[in-house]
Amino acid sequence: MSDSKTSASPRPGVLSLSIKEKTALYAAYMPYLKNGGIFIPTNKPYRLGDEVFMLLSLMEDPNKLPVAGRVVWITPEGAQGNKVQGVGVQFGDNESGVSARNKIEGLLGGSKTTRPTHTM
Repeated sequence: MSDSKTSASPRPGVLSLSIKEKTALYAAYMPYLKNGGIFIPTNKPYRLGDEVFMLLSLMEDPNKLPVAGRVVWITPEGAQGNKVQGVGVQFGDNESGVSARNKIEGLLGGSKTTRPTHTM
């Protein structure tokens, strides 16, 4: 008998994202997810449900936000509409996830526009 879990590929590591502008943050943020989430452009192979660790640099803040989460969205290479390849990561239901969501929502200040985002 062969167990497919024993041949799992190694974790791709830490995802880093640096966002300098409010419009880029709006395009990456996923407010419709429970606990919030963020889209991270990457060509590394991920699967839905993968646990990931992120370091987020937001706007002018010199501190990086360490956040754990899980992959809930995948935009493959060559996606329709010229969407950027990457993954959407839902923030964990813990202090780091809550902190990241609050920080992002504070920076966006309730921005509601009809501009497209990386995911929707």
